[in-house]
Amino acid sequence: MANDTEIIAILNSGMSFKRLLKPFMISALVLGALSFVLGNFIIPSSNSERINFENKYLKSKRYSRAKNIHMQIQPGQYIYMESFNSTRNIGYKFTLENFKNGKLASKLKSDYIQYDTLSHKWTINKYEVREFSDNGEIISNGTSIDTILNLSAHDFTKRKSLVETMNMFELNDYIADEELKGSEQLVYHKIEKHKRVAFPFASIILTLIAVAIASRKTRGGIGIHLGIGILIAFTYILFMQVSTTFATNSNLAPALAVWIPNLCYMVLAGVLLYRASK
Repeated sequence: MANDTEIIAILNSGMSFKRLLKPFMISALVLGALSFVLGNFIIPSSNSERINFENKYLKSKRYSRAKNIHMQIQPGQYIYMESFNSTRNIGYKFTLENFKNGKLASKLKSDYIQYDTLSHKWTINKYEVREFSDNGEIISNGTSIDTILNLSAHDFTKRKSLVETMNMFELNDYIADEELKGSEQLVYHKIEKHKRVAFPFASIILTLIAVAIASRKTRGGIGIHLGIGILIAFTYILFMQVSTTFATNSNLAPALAVWIPNLCYMVLAGVLLYRASK
């Protein structure tokens, strides 16, 4: 339309640029809403089968080599392991501490614990329990005891791709649980969460930029418009990768890292719309 000078004729007839922009914005909103629904509710269930196939046939089994593990498994309940062997599901030099009202209520120390994948219980071996009170402390020992903890052996071998199989509500619950435990992968999970909102919103911003650029007639014709469109899309993806890298490798907040490209391109869209043909 711009190449055939039709947009100039439309604007000269009295139609405002905002009115010309309206159908494009409606289309962008529909596509953005569709992208949000697909990314948060439909695609994750489809990813589940793909990731299960990759984990089973394409990727080797994950083995944990984590050492000096500190984790909060419930409010006021903390664990420590010197190391964890995922092949045998055994944690060495285990400590379990319970706090009440900011004070240490009990402390359990064990030489090693082992996870039973069938009963989902932990067997605590060669343990010592110290219970603290205002009157002193009580010390007890034992050879072996079974217990249930808000912890499993899979917590030490989870892949980052696991969050790709969760819908929006499952992902929020999972992030809350991992935040309580102090997971090292928490940043990746939060980036995934914010991307599911930022990308649909980006479709609206990029539509504004596209309309502002395409509405101007250029000597190069439609080829120039296509080239600029591809360049902007490429730089947006590159910008997103760079900003999220700062979140994973530095202290930049995941939400800010994901939304920085949108904020920058929103400013660009405002400038281009202001300079667009009126």
